Amino acid sequence: MITVYLGLGSNIGERISFIEKALTEIRKISDTKIIKSSSVFETEPWGEVKQDDFLNSVIEIDTELSAETLLKELKDIERRLGRTENKKWSEREIDIDLLFYGNEVIEKDFMQIPHSQIEKRQFVLVPMSEIAPDFVHPVLDRTISQLLKETKDSLSVVKYQTRKV
Repeated sequence: MITVYLGLGSNIGERISFIEKALTEIRKISDTKIIKSSSVFETEPWGEVKQDDFLNSVIEIDTELSAETLLKELKDIERRLGRTENKKWSEREIDIDLLFYGNEVIEKDFMQIPHSQIEKRQFVLVPMSEIAPDFVHPVLDRTISQLLKETKDSLSVVKYQTRKV
């Protein structure tokens, strides 16, 4: 089993419902188990800012699947839940990002792990610091807590729900 961190986000429609449905679908992936989940946080959009606020959460899973197979499963879940492929930074019903796959560094045309620019994204660092503050970024060699303290991101990140998803 390998420990993996996934980011979940939604800013269209019933945002919390999309995140809950994604979690239900992730639980169905064979050889995969959800270990921890963060609270849900509401954040301003990052990148293209002319859109509604996002709900974001991070989960820790254990899996026996390869990174490629897991990514395919996650993209299938997004499609089943109604995600349409739009331009970069666009609104989305559900977004499931493969943030870290153990301590592996993977660079392929269709996948970059660790996920690009995590160190700049409070909407990832805040929820991840809730469940894995001491996880060390395999490239930057700093913990999630350290990266959060160092971020220059000026987004408003507020706890949306105190319950874990």
